Amino acid sequence: MIHLKSRDEIELLFEAGQIVAAAHEAIENILEPGISTKELDAAAEKVIRARKAKPAFLGYHGYPATLCASINEEVVHGIPSPKRIVKDGDLIGCDLGAILNGWIGDAARTHIAGKASKNAERLSRITKECLYKAIDVMVPGNRLGDIGYAVQTHAEKNGFSVVREYVGHAVGRELHEDPQVPNYGRKNKGIRLQEGMVLAVEPMINEGVHDVKVLDDGWTVITADKKLSAHWEHTIAITADGPRILTGSGE
Repeated sequence: MIHLKSRDEIELLFEAGQIVAAAHEAIENILEPGISTKELDAAAEKVIRARKAKPAFLGYHGYPATLCASINEEVVHGIPSPKRIVKDGDLIGCDLGAILNGWIGDAARTHIAGKASKNAERLSRITKECLYKAIDVMVPGNRLGDIGYAVQTHAEKNGFSVVREYVGHAVGRELHEDPQVPNYGRKNKGIRLQEGMVLAVEPMINEGVHDVKVLDDGWTVITADKKLSAHWEHTIAITADGPRILTGSGE
C-alpha cells in the first residue's frame, strides 16, 4: 500500500531530513585520509542525537551502526570500524538516516578523501547527476519508470552500469515503504507519480559491471569485478509545485 503524505506530514519529514543533511555535513567536515570509518559513524550519531532524533539504521534488521560507510568497490552497507582507515584517494559512500518524532529522513553522499583519480571523481559526479536527472522527472502524472529511465540512460551513456539488486523506496514512518524505486526502467511505465508521495531515490552506479555480491559479514555489498562504485541519495516529496528535496543543503 502506498501512503500519500499530507503537507503537514511532509514538513515533519523535512525536519527529519534536515538532521540527515546536518549529519552529512559533519562527516564532510572531518573526512580526510587517516580517519577511521568508526569516527565518521560517531560524528553522524552525535549530530543526530544532539537534535533529539534517533539513528534510523542502528539496529535495523540488526545493523550495528548509524552510518553505512562504503569504500571504493563497496556499493552499500559497509560497516564502520576503528580498523578501517580512510586512505588518500578513497571513494567513500556515506548513507544514513534519522528518525524525528516518528518520521524518517534518508540520504547518501559520496565523498573523495584527498586526491582521487579522474575516473573516481567522474564516477561520483555522474552518479550525482543521475540523481538530479531523476528528481527532475518527479512530478505528478509521470510514471515510476521515468525515474529509473533517467538514472539508467545517463549512467550508461557515460559508460557506467546501474546496480539492479538494490533500489530506492518510499519513506515515511517506516524506513522502507512501497513503492520500490529502481534505478533502471522504461519511460512511461509503472505506477503514476502522485502528489504526496515521498521517495528516497538512490542511484548506485558502478565503474564496471552491474553485478554485485555480499561479503561474509552479511551486510557489505561489493562490485563483482572489484571496480569502483558510487552512491547518491535524497528523500524527495512530490508536490503540485514540483519535486521538493527534503534532505538537501550544503552538498
